[in-house]
Amino acid sequence: MGAASDGMGLYSGRASGLIGAQIAGYRVEREIGRGGMAVVYCARDLRLDRTVALKLLAPELARNDTFRRRFTHESRVAAAIDHPHIVPIFEAGEMDGVLYIAMRYVSGLDLRALLDRDGPLPVATALRIAAQVASALDAAHEHDLVHRDVKPGNILVARGTDSDHPEHVYLTDFGLTKKSLSLTGFTEVGEFVGTLDYVAPEQISGRPVDGRCDLYSLACVVYETLAGGPPFERDEDMALLWAHQYDQPPALSERRPGLAAAADGVLAKALAKAPADRYGSCLEFVAALRATASGVGKGSHPPTQVDPGVVAAARHPGPAPDPPVWARPVFGRPPG
Repeated sequence: MGAASDGMGLYSGRASGLIGAQIAGYRVEREIGRGGMAVVYCARDLRLDRTVALKLLAPELARNDTFRRRFTHESRVAAAIDHPHIVPIFEAGEMDGVLYIAMRYVSGLDLRALLDRDGPLPVATALRIAAQVASALDAAHEHDLVHRDVKPGNILVARGTDSDHPEHVYLTDFGLTKKSLSLTGFTEVGEFVGTLDYVAPEQISGRPVDGRCDLYSLACVVYETLAGGPPFERDEDMALLWAHQYDQPPALSERRPGLAAAADGVLAKALAKAPADRYGSCLEFVAALRATASGVGKGSHPPTQVDPGVVAAARHPGPAPDPPVWARPVFGRPPG
């Protein structure tokens, strides 16, 4: 799955007619995801000759002046965040009344597809993914940006660099969020923003939200990666909304045999109904969960092992080679 799957369901079959079309300097190649508000394509950037994920928003959204201004502003804020686990945004704009956003194409699956295929994840895998998403969210919160729709479909899982980092995770869809200082749980036109399985109580009740609503959603996602399902599962939407606001989540250790009972307290705190009762950051939550899963307390990790042969070999690397002629104004050795 490429960057920015949406999880909602859009313009019937009309979008397929765009294959081969050129939109704002991008040639549409194939569809990779669609939802109620957007369709995402794999496209070719004709100016830089690179593959991108091109997201086109439903035309009715562009007709809403408030949404259009918010989309432009927040796309710029998200593009300014340089973080390894946030999908980089290359461009956001409007063409013939259609809003679009071009971002890095990520080859791999989203977490929704991964869970549907494999079921609950190994604890170590779930914690690695959670830590990367938490890092991305904390970085966004430092820029006063609240995601508000953290869900498996917005978490992209690509191949990692080596056996110690088997997956590289990206969080996407920041361009459809609202800035925290002006947030309520509903848009200006009365549409609910968020996915019901992962939505925080304060979003449901329409209270102002901040980064702690993303923490709640992340906790729901982490719960699902370990238990095989979200913390609250109900047959009716209204019953699900009620559960988020008033019910206590089932103990995680009961749904994931072998997991330490201490993890239940960590999830209960992250899923607290009142934002003030949750952890101070997403990474703080993941660190607490990792400590219970490993049974290792803070500061009790094993000592770092150093290979004396490697250290000794690095002490005498030999003289550095001369830089090429064109680089000497920057890297040339001072006369001596």
